[in-house]
Amino acid sequence: MSGPMWVHTRRELRGRRRRRAHSCWDHLILAPLWPKYGVNLGTLLRTCDAVGACLAVPRRPWTTEALAKGNTLRRESCVHWVNDPVGWLRAQREAESAVLGVELVDGATRLADLRPARRRTVIVLGHESDGIPVEATTLVDEAVEIPMIGTGLSLNVAVAGSLVAYKLAGLS
Repeated sequence: MSGPMWVHTRRELRGRRRRRAHSCWDHLILAPLWPKYGVNLGTLLRTCDAVGACLAVPRRPWTTEALAKGNTLRRESCVHWVNDPVGWLRAQREAESAVLGVELVDGATRLADLRPARRRTVIVLGHESDGIPVEATTLVDEAVEIPMIGTGLSLNVAVAGSLVAYKLAGLS
């Protein structure tokens, strides 16, 4: 790139974006079904807006407030409420959705090798400390691993979910 970089103004960016939030396209669903921190839900909600996905979250006393606080877009977002995470995942499998788990396991698909979703796909995100519960791992069709070379054991759940969502949406 030669010459100075052109930075778009807010007005230019607004002109390139949707005027309204997308409705439920029922194609990609980020599912942090065992959240530990509310702030991660808000971050994932914003990622969902960016890639045209929906968010599936469990009904917990603090979830609604976390989503409202974290939704910096201040627009209605596509949220699927889940009462029983394992039962909900089972229903997704029975409806023939692809179910991907973001987890560190043998035989996992590396993020770089992940292809864009060609059918309805649920991206399961586990608990920040414990991962996806054992009873839910049998409902996952494929595990996705985000390789790391640092000393940390894993990425923040919102960062990991965002990376996988962008890849499955075909935007990276």
